[in-house]
Amino acid sequence: MMKLSLKQSAPFVILLLVAVFALFIPLKPNFDLGTYNAADVAFLLVATALVFLMTPGLAFFYGGMVHRKNVLSTMIKSVVAAGVITVLWVVVGFSLAFGESVNGLIGNPTTFAFFQNVNSGAPWSLAPTIPITLFALFQLMFAIITPGLVVGAVAERIRFTSYILFIVLFAIFVYSPLAHWTWHPDGILFKMGVLDFAGGTVVHISAGMAALAGALVLKRRKVHQDHQEIPPANIPYVLIGTGLLWFGWFGFNSGSALGANSLAVSAFATTNIAAGAAGLSWMFFDVLRGKKPSVLGFCIGAVVGLVAITPGAGFVSIPSSIFIGAIAAVISNLVVVWKSKTSLDDTLDVFPCHGVGGIVGMLLTGVFATKTVNAAGVDGLFYGNPAFFFTQLQGAAIVILFSFTMSFAIFKVINLIQPIRVSSEEEEEGLDASQHNEKYSQGTLVVTTTTIDIDAIPANLKVS
Repeated sequence: MMKLSLKQSAPFVILLLVAVFALFIPLKPNFDLGTYNAADVAFLLVATALVFLMTPGLAFFYGGMVHRKNVLSTMIKSVVAAGVITVLWVVVGFSLAFGESVNGLIGNPTTFAFFQNVNSGAPWSLAPTIPITLFALFQLMFAIITPGLVVGAVAERIRFTSYILFIVLFAIFVYSPLAHWTWHPDGILFKMGVLDFAGGTVVHISAGMAALAGALVLKRRKVHQDHQEIPPANIPYVLIGTGLLWFGWFGFNSGSALGANSLAVSAFATTNIAAGAAGLSWMFFDVLRGKKPSVLGFCIGAVVGLVAITPGAGFVSIPSSIFIGAIAAVISNLVVVWKSKTSLDDTLDVFPCHGVGGIVGMLLTGVFATKTVNAAGVDGLFYGNPAFFFTQLQGAAIVILFSFTMSFAIFKVINLIQPIRVSSEEEEEGLDASQHNEKYSQGTLVVTTTTIDIDAIPANLKVS
């Protein structure tokens, strides 16, 4: 029998200890005494499921764009976050993000540890019509997909076990503090007046900056150093992934209204319109630059539009969403072009699309936010309030600096514990085989040819 090292056995032992400890958590009654709104509960249940659907959608989106020898390893890195973050969120993550505030910086880790005080606790202060359990699960889906976004930047070269450790540390030291700062009433960004409706800072800027940090720490792939063109493994996967992301994003943004109301409808509309405008903008801008309209171009552009509208979905008007989507796509496109001329190896352009897209969305929220859409919001620069634009700018700058610095440190610490990057031989073999002992395969069309002697064909059967 193979002798296991401490590093190999630690993950299972930790999970087993958590599972056993959970048996001793005191239970409280779970009764709905008619205090909640049934329509809001139903709506948030659907929205939560939609946001979860974005995780396999992201797996298809990323998996279709990498080399075929890295498809499975890329896809599982997005999906495995659903397991890791779910357990972590129940144990301590939700407490760190939404527990009793400690100086506006982090939640008290004991407030909701192991979901204590969640089942029968009072509703979340900003979501009084739904059980706090449902609010916690809705927020869980955001926490799941965020580290999954980082996968695209470090694909084809990061060790799987190192990535698992990254997920844990990122969720504790980057995601949870940012969620607390932004969405907790006592959080420092919330008190500053920074508006982020559904995760422009918490999800996209944080993931984009972590992606940049990861690409810098892991350095370039050999194919990138050799300037080799890597054909996408499966473009139909990218299309499927885009459709699932777009579909799930309706829950992501409209669900952030935390109720079945007119604000959710407005967020639904701005989400769809920004995505459509951005997809067209990216594709047409490529044509303007002398390229042909491409499937990948429209898909990437649509996702950028979804990213950009996320912070302002419930604060900006429907006409403004067209502008936000179109401009964000052009800016991200230009950053991708710039990046291609540098030595930065962000495999699937996570920083230009999610990082820059999130930054653009935050700033344009500062421009186009209006109380006409959301009375609880503020008017932006376009409506005569330049102060709010500078509040958004300051908030984005804080998140950029914090996310990049902490993520860079996390990658460096992991590299001290174990090599974060696979060996050159494993990279050459492909991570599907070297990390998982599995291989991605597609049906192959085999064409058999037969050689025919033209001179042996009768003259009356020959065709000129």
